[in-house]
Amino acid sequence: MEPDQLNLLHSVGTPTLHPDGGRAVFAVTRPDFDADAYVGQLWELQTESGSHRRLSRGFRDTAPQFSPDGSLLGFLRSRPGDKPQLHLMDARGGEPLQVTDQPLGVEDFRFAPDSRSIVFVARVPEAGRYGTVEGVGASAEDPRRITTFQYRANGLGYTADKRAQLFLVDVPSLEAEPFIEPVGRAARDAGADRPGPLPGPVQLTSDPADHNSPRFTADGTRILFTAALSPDADSTLSSEVYSVRRDGTGREQLSGLSAARRLDCAAPVQSRDGRWLFYLAGELSATGLDFVARNTGLYAAPMDSPGEARRLTDAETVDLGEVLEVVPHGDSSVLVIHRTRGACGLLEVGADGTASTLVDGPVVVTGAASADGRVLVSYTGPGTAGDAALVDPDGLRPLTDFSAELRGATTVSPAVEEIFPAPDGAQVHGWVILPEGEGPHPVLLNIHGGPFSQYGWGYFDEAQVYARAGYAVLMCNPRGSAGYGQEHGRVIKEAMGTLDLQDVLAFLEGALGKYAAMDGSRVGIMGGSYGGYLTAWTISQDHRFTAAIVERGYLDPSSFIGSSDIGWFFSDEYTGTDPEKVRGQNPFAQIGSVNTPTFVIHSEEDLRCPVEQAQRYYTALRKQGVPTELLLFPGENHELSRSGTPWHRRQRFEHILRWWANWLPSGRNQPADSGPER
Repeated sequence: MEPDQLNLLHSVGTPTLHPDGGRAVFAVTRPDFDADAYVGQLWELQTESGSHRRLSRGFRDTAPQFSPDGSLLGFLRSRPGDKPQLHLMDARGGEPLQVTDQPLGVEDFRFAPDSRSIVFVARVPEAGRYGTVEGVGASAEDPRRITTFQYRANGLGYTADKRAQLFLVDVPSLEAEPFIEPVGRAARDAGADRPGPLPGPVQLTSDPADHNSPRFTADGTRILFTAALSPDADSTLSSEVYSVRRDGTGREQLSGLSAARRLDCAAPVQSRDGRWLFYLAGELSATGLDFVARNTGLYAAPMDSPGEARRLTDAETVDLGEVLEVVPHGDSSVLVIHRTRGACGLLEVGADGTASTLVDGPVVVTGAASADGRVLVSYTGPGTAGDAALVDPDGLRPLTDFSAELRGATTVSPAVEEIFPAPDGAQVHGWVILPEGEGPHPVLLNIHGGPFSQYGWGYFDEAQVYARAGYAVLMCNPRGSAGYGQEHGRVIKEAMGTLDLQDVLAFLEGALGKYAAMDGSRVGIMGGSYGGYLTAWTISQDHRFTAAIVERGYLDPSSFIGSSDIGWFFSDEYTGTDPEKVRGQNPFAQIGSVNTPTFVIHSEEDLRCPVEQAQRYYTALRKQGVPTELLLFPGENHELSRSGTPWHRRQRFEHILRWWANWLPSGRNQPADSGPER
């Protein structure tokens, strides 16, 4: 694909199934260059016939949910420049009714079992901040007094002054007369107690912590959620499952009741028969900080005895950390999404621990819904950026094709699965994407972020853009990656740049040895986040590469500790605390050995890998005479390549191709002038 075809990438959100299982609704969103934003609407799907139609016409409509009685459809609607607000419509379609007007928007919501009320999550701004006082902008607000480790997050900015809280709101009647704003004499005579246009929500929580994943219990009397409320919450990564009554009182802790382990919990739900509490959790060390490559597992406990929780999935081999979602299915089982070897499959797990695989193979499931015996998923795969499919006994039955326009406009280069041996005998799994033509083609070795993440089978715009430009693209999951077991992920703890470096080079050498269409004398290396780290580390150790791109990199563990939103724990856990050992894993400490031309790309609002990492790395390279450039994106954060504004994502690709045209030209990607700037 070309950079200007980003607007053809349609992604399908998690579906919702009507209680009768006969129809579903999901959101389809895409980048839009005209709006320089992500736009999308809701689509309705008939599950038997597969026929589907656009159901809404908002600027950005997402997160649809049918009410339990099937009469209503709730969703989040964002207007240009505004935050998402909760809306309701008749489940058959019609004009939506706005339900909330939260100053920072609504993040999540769920219907009560009787469909008469809704719990939702919204961030509550501290008085005097975020526009709560007219005329006081961000630069004129009072200073922030910081006394904690955890006070900001990438993509959110400061968090301690806008905590996510739970609210309860009654479902308004869609049959009532619409609200009419009084004017003239009516406005003058209207009393202060005149009802407004929106129902008044009740705030249920107020603790100085984020409250997430609210779900009603099966009888509707209590609300489940997760939060970090322990006395040492600021200095650990633990969070637990709690419940409160519908009025916000009577909080009870439902997980982490054993002192033997600490958990980081998510996605609590009750089984349909009301007997079981399910939730996801990553097990932490006794300190509550060692999170490195710990597979997220599914836990279950009797609702009347939550202290008897047990892990249902194997800690070494089953990882549910890609999509933090638990979907009730049947009376006492749930659906979960399992990350493994570049795929994300769907498992059904019962409260007794029995598990069966519903979806596997070269596919990445991104969401699931269950109703009346049917299971519907959203997914991406080698030929689709997003679609919906029913789960049949024989696997997936696709019902949509939102990537048809993409495939018609450009070539989708197939990803060929490969396994090559590392020097110590380990097997390195990954993919080779070849461009059209005989070659020999220049080669780009791509390294993913994380490091506990994975390249996979889903449609990947990065690989397709580079292949279209004439490059052979290599992507692998070295040790440290997710999807191959905890031991595979944890082996680089306090040993970054060792076996992971060995593995990516082994994959490169294996591919060059097998594919005659690759030009082994013209190889570039690139990566973002941890991939930026390993790229920077590699070019300090190995000088075979023609040029490199270091993007949003983790480049200096020492300065990262004080500048990153996760720095207070991440560096200590991944690179350790011994100064000499840290130096042996630190790209910045080895920068004097770099002579590879390097393009440094970063976003100005990146709090995960702060911009100082890039600025200092770029400056050091220039001071020692290495050809280098620094590209900074205003208004973007660590997620630029995935969810940055459409124009910035397009410009990023254009600059990357310009860099490779100058230093590593291909038949299709030639420099605009006589050669690279030196």
